[in-house]
Amino acid sequence: MKLTVFGATGGVGSEVVKQALAAGHHVTAVVRDPSRLKVEGELLEVVVAGLSEHGALTEAVSGRDVVISALGARDRAPTTVVTDGANAAVTAMRSAGNRRLLLVSASGAFVDGDAFFTRNFVKPLLGKLLKHAFADMVAAERVVRASDLDWTIVRPPRLLNGPHTGAIAVRTDGNVRGSYSIDRADVADYLLRAAADDSLIRQTASIARV
Repeated sequence: MKLTVFGATGGVGSEVVKQALAAGHHVTAVVRDPSRLKVEGELLEVVVAGLSEHGALTEAVSGRDVVISALGARDRAPTTVVTDGANAAVTAMRSAGNRRLLLVSASGAFVDGDAFFTRNFVKPLLGKLLKHAFADMVAAERVVRASDLDWTIVRPPRLLNGPHTGAIAVRTDGNVRGSYSIDRADVADYLLRAAADDSLIRQTASIARV
């Protein structure tokens, strides 16, 4: 498989790059600062470009089987980085004729399928704490859903830096109940699985640690 990763130097993105290379996939990593990319490999191509550089991004996605946008906010300040990444990916893919797009969002921004206490007490508090990041992800999802691409939105909960386990709970009809975290390595694992799963096209998958 040939894939392009936006946000390749982030926690999830770098895990996607590492695991994809280990599996023998060809990876194009789109980065702004190549010095922050700590992964190397013969099958790795690094493209240095900002999200507004349409020509470079179109070239970066051309001929690829899947594009994964794993961008995320680094703090609690107002941000549009996930939305900007979604817009940039959709625009570049349309120009290049690509179809398969995966977007990393967050289950915390949504209450679909949540239990009563989580929906009415936990999520309102979390929403106040992370309101800017969540607003960005809601907007990014809207961009992806409005596109004509073969998209899958992946919503993990709180991200941790534990080891890769492969033990991942998944729901496509709402958030996973009773599990409120997942390791970034397992998010990357699921993204690579989902990229090759046509049953997830135009689906939203909430994931969490088993």
